[in-house]
Amino acid sequence: MGTRDLLFLALIYRLAWAGTMESCAHRCGERLNKAAECQCNHQCEQHKDCCEDYKKLCTSQEGPKEMETETEWEEKTAPDSNLYLAPNSCHSRCHEAFDKHHPCHCNSKCQKFGNCCEDYESLCAHDGFSRSSDAITKEELLTISEKIYKADTNKALKEDIILNSQNRISPSETNDQVDRCPEPLYSYVNEELFSKPTYAAFINLLNNYQRVTGQGEHFTPQQLGEQDTFLQEIMKTAVMKELYGFLHQKNRYSSEQEFVSDLKNMWFGLYSRGNDEGDSSGFEHVFSGEVKKGKVTGFHNWIRFYLQEKEGLVDYYSHNYDGPWDSYPDVLGMQFNWDGYYKEVGSAFIGSSPEFEFALYSLCFISRPGGVCHLSLGGYPLAIQTYTWDKTTYGNGKKYIATAYVVSSMN
Repeated sequence: MGTRDLLFLALIYRLAWAGTMESCAHRCGERLNKAAECQCNHQCEQHKDCCEDYKKLCTSQEGPKEMETETEWEEKTAPDSNLYLAPNSCHSRCHEAFDKHHPCHCNSKCQKFGNCCEDYESLCAHDGFSRSSDAITKEELLTISEKIYKADTNKALKEDIILNSQNRISPSETNDQVDRCPEPLYSYVNEELFSKPTYAAFINLLNNYQRVTGQGEHFTPQQLGEQDTFLQEIMKTAVMKELYGFLHQKNRYSSEQEFVSDLKNMWFGLYSRGNDEGDSSGFEHVFSGEVKKGKVTGFHNWIRFYLQEKEGLVDYYSHNYDGPWDSYPDVLGMQFNWDGYYKEVGSAFIGSSPEFEFALYSLCFISRPGGVCHLSLGGYPLAIQTYTWDKTTYGNGKKYIATAYVVSSMN
């Protein structure tokens, strides 16, 4: 093959490569590609550099346009039909599709084949839990989240918090581990907030944990009592009353006592992320933060961040996302160092009350376990991702919370 032919083939190859860089084919959700003619992530709409086929190829299917990726989540999630369900019961399973992995079944054909769960008749044969009318729709999630948002009277006012967010970076720079912000994130916080009952009860919980996975958690009677105090205090608030009222109406819980008991199990029940039995929980991971394999995992709470920054244990590096809200609660995606360990992207509500975060994460875990939950706050969309812990269960096969965090405030 002559030189002329080689040059011609090289030109054809370059044109073909350039063509792929002008389309979102096989590129949806990729990080900023400076070599490309156009971009295919959700930020391209803001920067007005989307490829022409972005909307057609990347927004036609419902899913999270991620503001962050929880790189610490290494467990594979179970099929949707097996999430937050009791496999030996029809609780939350009426009329579900046949699944050969289940020991008993809850569909209309189970009586014919003689493999119904024992409670099929009581739960599914008449007005029982998990009928189609009890399913939680996307529209209902948008409505209840707005009600919870409006009910959060304990949230910070604009004058209660002064943020110094400083440098914003692109998603491609989040793993650089470069401190681009010489000043702390919080210039001022009105600590009178922390004297409110739910804040005080929440803060008492934060230092009850060993942050490194593999070290078992052993609670004193006082620390166990602090869990109950926190649940008691938040249940007094309008936020949690809204949540319980909604879930009770949807036949998820028959009494407030049942609801609180389930919250305690799903959030505070211990399981093992490392080698030690009972070294982690949903609450510890999401709100207090953990360290696993040399990286910060979880740690999605603004109060915890502020208190650790005040003690000199958190060094704020940068942010790659700032939510659209002009009052609190807001959302920030941050990079930071926690006493020697790096967090590549950590999303957190800013200025929300403890009960507000607890309510939204619980709502999403119960209604969309292991998936993306689309909400609305003050007219702005918000998406929360939850994951279940699938290795161990409580009760009759229910799953613990592995993690929950904000992934996007984009539709």
